[in-house]
Formats: sequence, C-alpha cells, structure tokens
Amino acid sequence: MILVTGGDGFIGKELRNKLFLSHLSSKITVRSSANFSHNNSSNDVVPTGIIGPFTDWTKALVGVSCVIHCAARAHITKDISLNPLEEFRDTNVEGTRRLAEQAAAANVRRFIFLSSIKVNGEKTFPGKPFLPTDQPMPEDIYGISKLEAEQALWEVSRNTGLEIVIIRPPLVCGPNPKGNLAKLLTFVGSGMPLPFGSVKNLRSLVSLENLIDLVIRCINHPAAANQIFLVSDDDDISTPELLSQIARGMGRSESLFPFPISLLRFFGFVFRRQAEINRLVESLQVDNSYTKKILDWTPPVKLADGIRQMAQRK
Repeated sequence: MILVTGGDGFIGKELRNKLFLSHLSSKITVRSSANFSHNNSSNDVVPTGIIGPFTDWTKALVGVSCVIHCAARAHITKDISLNPLEEFRDTNVEGTRRLAEQAAAANVRRFIFLSSIKVNGEKTFPGKPFLPTDQPMPEDIYGISKLEAEQALWEVSRNTGLEIVIIRPPLVCGPNPKGNLAKLLTFVGSGMPLPFGSVKNLRSLVSLENLIDLVIRCINHPAAANQIFLVSDDDDISTPELLSQIARGMGRSESLFPFPISLLRFFGFVFRRQAEINRLVESLQVDNSYTKKILDWTPPVKLADGIRQMAQRK
C-alpha cells in the first residue's frame, strides 16, 4: 500500500490517478475531505487537518509500505504571518519529521520526499548546472524549509533505518499549473506584448508526467534507497522560447519585444518583483544524468509536448 500526502494538490492529484491506472494500491491524505471530490480513480481518503509537529498520521499509515510526501506549505502571495519562516518550518520541516517518525514506527519501508531545486539555489552559470552533490544554497524561506526537511529525514533514517528518497524538481509543467507558470499562461493568453525578447537564458523544467513517472520508478527500485535525485526534462529552454511555445499551444501568435534586461531588473526592484524578474531573465539548469543512470530512467515526455499539453489544457 502506498500513501500519497497532498492527494488533492497539483502533483498529488495526478499521481494518485497514475497509481490507480498502474494497478498500485494506494490511499491519500487531504487537509479536509469536505471539499474533496471523489472520482473513479480515487482511493481511500484520510483527512489530516493542518500539517505540523503534532499531526497524527496513525490512521493514514495503516498497512502502508511506502510514503510519497507531496503535501507542503508553498509560496503564499500575500503572507500576513508575523514569522513566515516559522510557519514554513512547522509544516515543511516538523510536519515532515513527524510523518517520517510515525512511518518508521509503523514499519513503512520507504519514504519518498518531493523537495525542490530551490535547495540547490536560485540560478546557475553557463556550463555549471546543478548537481545532486552540490553544496545546498537556498535563498528563500521555502528553499530553506525544504533543505531543513531533508536534513530531518536523514536524521530519522539514521535513527530508524527508514529508506529515504529525495527528489528535487525545478518548475513543474502541467495542466492547470500553479505559481509562476500560471501567471505566464495568463499573460500569454491575454495577448499583451511581453518585454522578454532580449533574454538569453536557459532554464530546466520538468513535465508533470515525467515527474510522476520518476516518482513511481522510485517506489520499488532498489538503487533509489537513500539517494538524492535531480529531475528535469532533457531539453532546457529560454524564457522567450517558453513563451513562444505556450503561445503556439494556445493557438496564438507570439508577442515579444526586446527590452533592456537592466531596465527589467530596475522595474522589478521598484515594484518589489525582483525574484519574479530574476527567474525570467536568469538561468537555472539541472543535470539529471545521475538520476537517469542510477534508475535506468529516461523522461518519457518531451518538454515541447509537455508545454503544449499545458497550454491546451489550461
């Protein structure tokens, strides 16, 4: 039996459907079952409430051999918390630690953790993509909380023997995406001209289907135990090309114009959007060769196909 946390989320929802189609017995956790819609591919649903250091996972872990932990506190557009880092730590660090400790006590064999490439950092330089062996250098509170969650898992593993698998995805490309990709889809769909024609960066993305394929490969693969895997599609892409492919997927003509990058950064500073502008103009490349070698894995979906599917199913 496989337990998927965050079964009603962007990744968890697609993952539980894939597990059902793959004839893998599973159950899912959700924050609340009140607004959860069952369908033919949903399995046992266990509400957990808010995830934190005191969450009781006992019922969810009955009969489980592998946990896939997708649930997390992600970026909040208007976070009014007086101490947002502690809020992230409660859910992403202590909530993860609590789940792992109770999983080990319930004789769960393997714990797969959906972390983030933000653990490695926010940008890369030409010819130096991120590697799983790099020194972690998170810059924002989300990345910090994911790194600390990883560290908590390794501590639980040392104390209990629980097998840990850490997966660090970059931006995930799929239908009805969240965050920055959702904003890009809105901008492109509006038809407004976008000032990114001068950007010459390269960024790694991962198609949702590829990420889920890798996660499922990690459930039973003997070489996956106690490993850190970086995942991405095989083709990196510039911001202008990403926007152009989204436009084509929507059946629209691209509308990009050149604009000085220094001015983009300036306006990002003035309007407090530095991080968003940086992600659009800087590079972030992932080396997935170790993942492919250890797991004998190849991404089944090409990046261009994933972008097209995302644009068409928005």
